[in-house]
Amino acid sequence: MGIKIKPIVIGMGLVLSGCMSTEKFDDTYQANLNVPSNWQQTSISSAIDSNWLAQLVDPQIHELVAQALENNYQLKSQAYAVAIKEQLLIASGAALWPSLDVSMRSTRNKANQPVNYSNNHSLNLNLSYELDIWGKLSDSERQANLEYLAQKANFEQAKHTLVADVVTAWFKIIEAKKLMQLYQGRVKNAQQNLTIIESGYQQGLSSALDVYLTRNEVNNERSRVANQQAELSQAKRVLERLVGQYPEGELAVKADLPLLLNEIPTGLPSQLMTRKPALIASWYQLLSKDAALAYAHKQRFPSINLTGSIGNSSNEINQLLSPSSLAWSLIGGISAPLFNGGRLAANEERVRLEREQSEQTYLNTLFDAFSSVENALTAGQSLQQRYLTMLAAQENALAAETLSFEQYQSGLVEYTTVLESQKRAFDAQSSVIQIKTQLITNRINLHLALGGDFSSTTTAIQAD
Repeated sequence: MGIKIKPIVIGMGLVLSGCMSTEKFDDTYQANLNVPSNWQQTSISSAIDSNWLAQLVDPQIHELVAQALENNYQLKSQAYAVAIKEQLLIASGAALWPSLDVSMRSTRNKANQPVNYSNNHSLNLNLSYELDIWGKLSDSERQANLEYLAQKANFEQAKHTLVADVVTAWFKIIEAKKLMQLYQGRVKNAQQNLTIIESGYQQGLSSALDVYLTRNEVNNERSRVANQQAELSQAKRVLERLVGQYPEGELAVKADLPLLLNEIPTGLPSQLMTRKPALIASWYQLLSKDAALAYAHKQRFPSINLTGSIGNSSNEINQLLSPSSLAWSLIGGISAPLFNGGRLAANEERVRLEREQSEQTYLNTLFDAFSSVENALTAGQSLQQRYLTMLAAQENALAAETLSFEQYQSGLVEYTTVLESQKRAFDAQSSVIQIKTQLITNRINLHLALGGDFSSTTTAIQAD
């Protein structure tokens, strides 16, 4: 049995095929963006480090990263999101294949005049297939594929962010421990000062005011230690949550803060678009909107469907599979929308606006990524200068602290001068520790902003 398509349908297809293209984005789109040839704050443009985590030699941090990648709940949720998108892609691709269904039906009827009962059984095998003559179903599958790839890229970005968060939290614990040691040393020093001053007071060499001021200083330092203990526990709980452990606040970390003053290769700004997973995801999301617009546009075209059926009906079930009584049919049909109150046109315009919105979102994400790199480079230079300056200030403050106490014991200065010099020395020492941590955090953020991987093995994210 043949199916004849009239010349008018062929002519309609030729007319419509000329206005089927709605694609706006191609391989030249990204190349035509206004992207600088180099970063503003650096002249090092060699390839970035593809395994920045290897710079850390402490085995504990590598073990913690592995635990986080295995046990972090948010990352697991992202993995399920990828799996869901994969199933949606499979379902979308199934529309390009014929659909084959089997149905069986049994009925029993009663007639009153005269009373009579009759049975009827039917068994049918139904085949349906829509010809993808305009590429509409292919556009739908392409949209699902791009959404799947975008979700995969988001998953890769989530892993990069998680590793950066784990390393940052680890160094925050080290910073908190260093500050704790500093505060405990301040308590010990203040207690020694109190012993000396109380002894001098008993000998008539110190005033009662000096004793009260020193006791107040001891209590302040003890209060600072108690507060820092809480800060240290909170820092540990942050890391324990990241690696999927119960937040006990008991994680043991034994390491020191490294000093990072060297520059790192940053690559070129144009390379960021194809290297950073977040930007890759945003680009795929934009392309998926482009495919969605093509699908919405082709919804207004005629649909050509083929349906076939083979089966049998009988009042006896055992006769349903009898070859001699099987019947079959093959039908071809064309349907086209004529009037729907502007629904299809409005839906196409909505998707077009969503595509334009997605384009602006992509551009905003792209230039936010550029800004993050530039800010991290600027902050890194500023922190290096601050560290060197504060290192000199710490040396001077410690010398002034020692000298002021000696002069106080000699009766040359008031005790308030000693307290002021101690405060400056404490501030300088605290700042040196904190700036070292900020240098490390900024370095981690720079690697993250550049899209640098934490492992030498990267996952390819390409269109299928």
